Amino acid sequence: MKKLTTLALTAGFAFSAFLAPGVASADDLAGIKASGELKIAMTGAYPPFSFVDEKNQVVGFDADIGGEIAKRLGVKSVIVSTAWDGIIAGLLAKKFEAIVGSMTITPAREKAVDFVGPYYHAGRAVFVAEGSNIKDLAGIKGKTVGVTLGETHEKWARTQAGWTIRTYKGLPELFLELKSGRVQAIVADNIPVMIAIKNSGEKIAKLDTPNIEGGSVAIGIAIRKNNPELKAAMQKALDDMMADGTYEKISVKWIGRDIR
Repeated sequence: MKKLTTLALTAGFAFSAFLAPGVASADDLAGIKASGELKIAMTGAYPPFSFVDEKNQVVGFDADIGGEIAKRLGVKSVIVSTAWDGIIAGLLAKKFEAIVGSMTITPAREKAVDFVGPYYHAGRAVFVAEGSNIKDLAGIKGKTVGVTLGETHEKWARTQAGWTIRTYKGLPELFLELKSGRVQAIVADNIPVMIAIKNSGEKIAKLDTPNIEGGSVAIGIAIRKNNPELKAAMQKALDDMMADGTYEKISVKWIGRDIR
């Protein structure tokens, strides 16, 4: 009897080890195919990449890229809008399967998630109100600077001596704060700000900051780790979009040029 009990316990431990996390787990692609949906996260507060339109729907470059990838996987896209500072936590908690939210690929993030892409390149820039007496980075010392909470720009801004940092949810708030004078400069990706200046006439000027850290960064699509099938399928969808002209059409539609 004792021998049978020992054998049973041994078998039980072996079975538990087989099911342990990271030892044998189903790839997320199977679940996506079964549900018929790819849940994609973005803030919805980062025009023209993601924003809420007059129909109360999240649209933009990121929304279209995510939707096209879902289409090529044979499923529909479901956009989940969420705050940027909790977006990776939401992915790890399985609230959605991917982040198509203009996320910079960094070594720190690569420890937590895997990336598909990059699907475009962007750059850090510093902006001030038109007519400001701030002409360079040195002129910001002693001033208040606005950044989006959780972005890599926030981390960089906090390394600058003499800057007071305030965090916000996205570009619309940053523009309002800069216009009101509550912040004297903002740090953000150059593409969406330059488009806003062109399309809406925002009275904002870009500082000349040659060789600024983060001046050219790769932007990727984040997924949970240990999903090689999903990663390969999404990468193929992205590569095919770039090869057949679909990516360029989406990019020109929202950005005005190919930003790959």
